[in-house]
Amino acid sequence: MKIKKLFLLTALAFSLVSCSDLFEPAQENNRGLDEIYNEPTYAQGLLGYGYAMLPYNTKSVTDVATDDAVSNDLSNGYLKMATGAWAANNDPMSQWTNRRACIQYLNIFLEQADKVNWAKDEKARKMYCDSRKGEAYALRALNMYFLLMNHGGWDADGKLLGVPNLTASEKPSDDFNKARNTFQECLNQIYNDLEEAEKLLPLDYNDLTNDADVPAKYKAIGVQTAGEYNRVFGAIMRGRISGRIAEAICSQASLLAASPAFAAGTTVNYAKAADDAAKVLDRIGGVSGISPTGNKWFAQTSEIDNLGSGAVPQEILWRGSRTNGDEDWNLGLNQEADNFPPSLYGKGRINPTQNLVDAFPTVTGYPIADSRGGYDAGKPYENRDPRLDMYVIHDGSKYKGKEIKTDITTTGNDDGLNKVSNSTRTGYYMKKLLREDCDPNPNSKNAKYHYPVYIRYTELFLNYAEAANEAWGPKGSGSHGYSAYDVIKAIRDRAGITDVTYLNECAADKGKMRELIRNERRLELCFENKRFADLRRWKAPIDVAAGGVQIKKDGGTTTYKAFKVEDRNYKEYMYYGPIPQTEIQKWTNLRQNKGWELNNK
Repeated sequence: MKIKKLFLLTALAFSLVSCSDLFEPAQENNRGLDEIYNEPTYAQGLLGYGYAMLPYNTKSVTDVATDDAVSNDLSNGYLKMATGAWAANNDPMSQWTNRRACIQYLNIFLEQADKVNWAKDEKARKMYCDSRKGEAYALRALNMYFLLMNHGGWDADGKLLGVPNLTASEKPSDDFNKARNTFQECLNQIYNDLEEAEKLLPLDYNDLTNDADVPAKYKAIGVQTAGEYNRVFGAIMRGRISGRIAEAICSQASLLAASPAFAAGTTVNYAKAADDAAKVLDRIGGVSGISPTGNKWFAQTSEIDNLGSGAVPQEILWRGSRTNGDEDWNLGLNQEADNFPPSLYGKGRINPTQNLVDAFPTVTGYPIADSRGGYDAGKPYENRDPRLDMYVIHDGSKYKGKEIKTDITTTGNDDGLNKVSNSTRTGYYMKKLLREDCDPNPNSKNAKYHYPVYIRYTELFLNYAEAANEAWGPKGSGSHGYSAYDVIKAIRDRAGITDVTYLNECAADKGKMRELIRNERRLELCFENKRFADLRRWKAPIDVAAGGVQIKKDGGTTTYKAFKVEDRNYKEYMYYGPIPQTEIQKWTNLRQNKGWELNNK
């Protein structure tokens, strides 16, 4: 899939023209905005900026700011943030600059799209215009969602604010000293944009084979054949944002708004959040559509290697471009080189915590603290949820044909706790997201295909479970044919936890079910940059210290000693991220979120 690479090139080329050059006579052969009207590829550079600057981290980065992981790179910005350096003038989480820049480009595009001669044929021109505008609306909504997630918050007067809601491009002569709109106003803009996107975009980019299937609105302008339609909306366009993806973004935004951190300042409730998730899930048959291998998509090597251009497996709703070592050696091995243990030529960067390991239940489904589950502290990795071995390398794990040892007593073992700079700080290494068949050995060079995942269906199932439980209780289903209970049962069954005794116990109590759903979300989405945002929107503790395990071996005896690896130094107001201090200093009408104004004056 080359679409994103094309967007990147066109967007970067366009971005070399300064904003003033868009509205004033160009200097030194710089091209003006009026030139886009007869040059669609130039116009697409504006839209392409939205794709080139998508807000997704394609590696596990923010988890090291939570109780799920630490980094052995002591210069890591998220590590510093978590241990006390988070400030309005030092915010690794900030989306302010990039998201607002994207919105500016998208606004320019939307203002000009109708004037662009997308094709000589008027029918094709109309379809191209619809498609590109639909993408722009959806991308604008996506950027606003990330702004709200990272910068929405309550000001000192008790108002829940979002960001300045800009639906028109800013001109050099404009007043840039704009106040923040309310969170609800920004949320309404997301919904409006997604509604427009869904009107203009196909649900998916698939080739029609029957002329009769051409949508009525395009038949009305003279589009008669599937081939004409496929030119614009066919499989060749896969990878672009679609109607189905727009629906998924709506689910994410609604769950954010209904969550404890924001609910008091919005009109969105959990019933709407559940319905918005179900809109996507009902299309795949509800729980019957759960991918049987969805919890290990990263290990489905044959599936990954044989994906067609733009195609997605059952688990993945939206993904980025697939890369391998033949195209880019570093991209093809980057995750493995960063995260394999030292003995496998890796840097061991992301270290799962004991906290996360303890969150995996026993194979019977009980938490390890519950004596009924049969957990044995002397054999802590036996009879556990199979996802533990799927996502985490622990002492005794077999990986790439060798036994990984993380104890402190085995001699000559660089994988041991704190043995060298690339060793684990917790006693664990990350396994999830990595391909075992890769080899970071510089003398081997057997890179493999990888692709970044933007939205998984499992996330949407968990969105539904969380919202449905709050709206209708553990076994309520609203107008849908499945409940929170049904979703969690299917997810745990897929993981290998078939005993439903504990699940049934939770189903009798909304509070216990809530904790189970949150824990399932923690496990299923670990290392996917979800945990920090989830803790904050739940108003759950974010200052829990990250722990590890020290393992000693003496003859046939192994002892496990838990210890604190790293404190989490967060304050109460940090449930909401700051507005960048530089922006607060520049614009008097821009109000800071409560708490941050007391810092970094």
